[in-house]
Amino acid sequence: MLSKKEQLDELNKRMSECKKCILRSTCKQVVSGAGSAEAEIMFIGEGPGQKEDELGVPFVGAAGKFLDEMLGVIKLKREDVYISNVVKCRPPANRDPLPEESEACWPWLEKQIETIDPKLIVTLGRHSMERFLPNQKISQIHGKAMRRNIQGLGARVFYTLYHPAAALYNGSMRGILTEDFKRIPKVLEAVKKSENEKKDEPTSINSNEDNQETLF
Repeated sequence: MLSKKEQLDELNKRMSECKKCILRSTCKQVVSGAGSAEAEIMFIGEGPGQKEDELGVPFVGAAGKFLDEMLGVIKLKREDVYISNVVKCRPPANRDPLPEESEACWPWLEKQIETIDPKLIVTLGRHSMERFLPNQKISQIHGKAMRRNIQGLGARVFYTLYHPAAALYNGSMRGILTEDFKRIPKVLEAVKKSENEKKDEPTSINSNEDNQETLF
């Protein structure tokens, strides 16, 4: 049986050959993801920017440097987590990904999550949040952990953050993002404790008929 790393390497190879949407014809290369195949935390952003498209690595521009800084605050490095995006190819002029582009890329992201099987998925920005937690407002759920059943992936715990780029354009956002980021170790600890106790349902504040619940 292939190891997680070997499975990811094979997945990345297949991803590099993908031509499912128009983005592949306008970017330089597919930016699949980077980090540990054994990561407990997976960060998912929107899509590659110019620097990422040039280097083939997610979050290596100015926003990526801020992400590295925040990882350092909670005593983690890139090698300890896994970082990817909703779409793997850079949209022209860094525009927002179109719905059909996100849908075309979904099987790749789904397989990444399935392979790594992280205990916590951290969404970075509105587009990533909407992929997993639709009909939510990031201004209301940032810094909160929510669990939702995702078809094909089962129950997953998501923690929503503003995109690191937001802090570059809005100084007041930097403090909010940093404080939310500092809670990640406690959120992860709570998720692992819940698993270890083998509870059917973690303690929740509320739930809704979409099988989605706010944990803490």
